Amino acid sequence: MLTTNSICQLLRIQYPIIQGGMVWCSGWKLASAVSNAGALGLIGAGSMHLETLALHIDKCQQATDKPFGVNIPLFHPEVEKIMHLIVEKNVKIIFTSAGNPALWTDFLKNKGITVVHVIANTTFARKAESAGVDALVAEGFEAGGHNGREETTTLCLVPLVCDTVNLPIIAAGGIADGRAMAAAFALGAVGVQIGSKFAASTESSAHPHFKQAILEAKEGDTKLMLKQLIPARLLRNHFFDQVAQAELNGMSKEALSNLLGKGRAKTGMFEGNLHDGELEIGQVATTIKEIKPAAIIVKEIWEEFLRTVEQFKNIR
Repeated sequence: MLTTNSICQLLRIQYPIIQGGMVWCSGWKLASAVSNAGALGLIGAGSMHLETLALHIDKCQQATDKPFGVNIPLFHPEVEKIMHLIVEKNVKIIFTSAGNPALWTDFLKNKGITVVHVIANTTFARKAESAGVDALVAEGFEAGGHNGREETTTLCLVPLVCDTVNLPIIAAGGIADGRAMAAAFALGAVGVQIGSKFAASTESSAHPHFKQAILEAKEGDTKLMLKQLIPARLLRNHFFDQVAQAELNGMSKEALSNLLGKGRAKTGMFEGNLHDGELEIGQVATTIKEIKPAAIIVKEIWEEFLRTVEQFKNIR
C-alpha cells in the first residue's frame, strides 16, 4: 500500500491510478476489474438511468470488496435522485463533473462520501476548492469526451492548478502509459485518471466495433467539436464530418443541438454504429494498439511508471 501517496490514502487504493467514468464504456465489469487490480474503478453514471445505475452498483459491490466510485455529470437530468441513490447504496467515493460542485458537495460530505471534482481551468479549480471537495482532476485538452473550452493542454493545466489550489491533483488527458504518468507526477500531480486506454479494455462495455476504431485511430483523427454546446473530443467519422461542416457554415446552437439529437453517443460507442454515432475518445487513442484486460493495463502502467521514475534518478 502506498501509504505516503495522498491519493492512495484518500481513496484507500494501492496504486494512484483512476479509471475514467466514461459514458457507455464504464459499467460494473470494468469498474470492479480496475478496483480488484489495486487502482480505482469508476461506474459512469452519465449514460445510465436510475434503475440501471442501481443495478451496476449492486453488481460492482458483489464483484469487488475494494473501493470503487461513481462518476456523476452534474447536468444529468436525474442528478438529485442519483445523489440519494448513492447514499442509499453506501457508495463512498464520487467523482463529479460538468457543473457546479457547490450544489452537492456538502450533501455528499455530510454523508461521509469522498468527493473529487473534474475541472479544466483554474477558475473552476478555485470554486471547487471553496466548495469543499477532497481532490481535483485537472483534465487537459487532449482528453476524450466532454472537455474545457479553453483548450489548455495537460502539460500546461496541471502545474497551473497545482500552483492555484491546496488540494491533491489527479492529472487527466493524454495519459495511457507509465511514461505519461511519470510526466504528470513531475508536473505536480499525485495521481492520474485514464480513460481511453480503459475504453478499449476487455471489460469495457463499449461495442467491439468502437474498440477496433480506437485501435485504428491515427494522428489527427480526433478533434474538439460542438463547442457551442458542451465541447467533446470526437473520433473522425461521417457524423464528425457533418458537425465540422455545420460549424464551418456557422450553424446556430439550436441547429447543432438538433443535428446532435438524442442517443448519438449510445448509437456509436455502445451500439457500434461507426458511421452515424458520436465516438468520444482522446488523442492518446493513437498509441493504443491492443485490447487488454484491465488488470494487465494497471500492472503495465504501474511497472512502466516505476521504471521511468528510476531512470530520472540517473539524470544529472
